[in-house]
Amino acid sequence: MADIIEMPKLSDTMTVGTLVKWLKKEGDAVNAGDMLAEVETDKATMELESFFSGTLIKIFAEAGSQVAIGAALCAIGKPGEKVDAPASTAPKSPGLPATKPEEKPAPPAEGPAKQGEPQPEEKDRPAAATAKNEVQASPAAHGGGVPSPRGDASGGAPSQVSADERLRISPLARKLAAEQKIDPTRLAGTGPHGRIVKADVLAAAADPSKLKQPSALSPQPSAFAGGTPAKSGPIQPDRTVPATNMRATIARRLLEAKTQIPHFYLEIEADAEPLLAIRAQLNAGLEKEGVKLSVNDFILKASAEALRRVPAVNASWTGTGIQYHGAAHVSFAVAIEDGLITPVIRDAHTKSLFQISNEAKPLGKRAKEKKLKPEEFTGGTFCVSNLGMMGVERFSAIINPPNSAILAVGTTVTKPVVKNGQIVVGQTMVLTLSCDHRVVDGALGAQFLAALKDLLEKPALLLV
Repeated sequence: MADIIEMPKLSDTMTVGTLVKWLKKEGDAVNAGDMLAEVETDKATMELESFFSGTLIKIFAEAGSQVAIGAALCAIGKPGEKVDAPASTAPKSPGLPATKPEEKPAPPAEGPAKQGEPQPEEKDRPAAATAKNEVQASPAAHGGGVPSPRGDASGGAPSQVSADERLRISPLARKLAAEQKIDPTRLAGTGPHGRIVKADVLAAAADPSKLKQPSALSPQPSAFAGGTPAKSGPIQPDRTVPATNMRATIARRLLEAKTQIPHFYLEIEADAEPLLAIRAQLNAGLEKEGVKLSVNDFILKASAEALRRVPAVNASWTGTGIQYHGAAHVSFAVAIEDGLITPVIRDAHTKSLFQISNEAKPLGKRAKEKKLKPEEFTGGTFCVSNLGMMGVERFSAIINPPNSAILAVGTTVTKPVVKNGQIVVGQTMVLTLSCDHRVVDGALGAQFLAALKDLLEKPALLLV
C-alpha cells in the first residue's frame, strides 16, 4: 500500500503551505531522507523530507499551489502501483479563496485600463501585497499613459517639456515667462533655430492672442522652472495581487497585536558619539581578524544587558497572568521580499558583543534567503527593529506577540547639543519602546530605557 506524504505544520502559525517546486518527479526512486520539494510557509521556504523509501508514484499538488496542513502532497509506493488523491485534500489555487460550486472567484487584475478609459475602483484591494508580485515595469517606462494637459497662459506656473522635446528658450526669457505667469510652450520663438527670446515673452504679455493653443497631449508641468521635467503616466499599473502565506500571516498577526495589545510608547534620546567612537576603534584595530561590528550589534547586546538590569520587561502576557522569562532571547527584525522576519539570538545575555555579531550576520543572511529553520525565528522574548540605516529618525513599532515590548531604533543625527554648559555639535539617537500595558507599566518601561541609554553611552561596559 502506498504511503501518502501530507503537508506538515512547519511553523507554529502555519495553516497552509505553498508548494514552491518539486525536487523529484513522478517515477523517481526515493529514499528515506531525500528532499522531495520546497515548501513556503508563513515564515520561510523549507525543504520537505521523505520518511519513506520507494517510488514517487503520484503527485497531488502542482508547483505553485497552496495546500492546507494535512492535505496530500504525493504518494510513495511500488512502481506501477495506482493511487488516487484523498477526496478532501485538493490543493488550493495560489492566493484565491475557497468557493462554493456555484461561485466563481473574481478574475485577476489585467493591469491598467487603456488610455481614455476609467481605472477600476481599488476599494477591494488587499492590504497586503507581495513585493515579489509587484515588481512590474511601469507603463511610463514604455511610453504608456496619457500626460496631463498644461494649464492656461494666465494660470499656473510655466512648464517644461520632456528631455526629448526640450524647449529652446533663453534663460532670461524663461525667467521673464515665470514672472509673467506665461507658459513658454505656447510661445512662438523668433530667435535662432526657433529659440524663444525676451522679445517673444514681452510680446505675448502685451497681446495674449499671440499665444498658441495648449496641446491636449502636452507633457505634465514641471514643479520648478528650469528644473528636471516631471514624468508623465501612472506610477505603476492598477492591479490586485494575492497575498503570500507570509504576507497574509503578517497582516493577521499585526492586526491582532495592534487591536488586542494595549500599546503605549516611551521615547528617549541617547548620545551616540561614544558608541560610534568605540565601534570605529574596534573595527579598525580588528580589521585583519575580519571583525566588522555594526551599530545594531551594540543595540542587541545593550538590549540583553538592559533586560538583565530590568528583567521584568523580559516577560509575556499569558491571558491569565504574566510569564517571566529567565533567558533573554533577543530577536531582530529583518526586511525580506514578502515582509519581515525576526531571527533570534538565543541567550543573548550570556554572549559577548562579538558572539552576537557573529551570530546576527549569518542569521540575517539566511533570513533574506528564506532559509531560516523554525528554531531560528521562534521563541524570542524581546525584539529590536532598527530603521536607522534607512535614515528614519524615529518611529514606533508594533509589538511582536508574545513579547511584552519592542524597541524601535532611529538613525544617528548630527545636531547641536548641550555638553558641560556649552552648545556643541553632537550625534544623537532616538530609541522608542512600545510596551504591552498588561505587563509593562510606564515606570518599568522608563527604567528599561534608562538602563539601555546608560549602556549605549558607556559602550565599554558592553565589552566585559
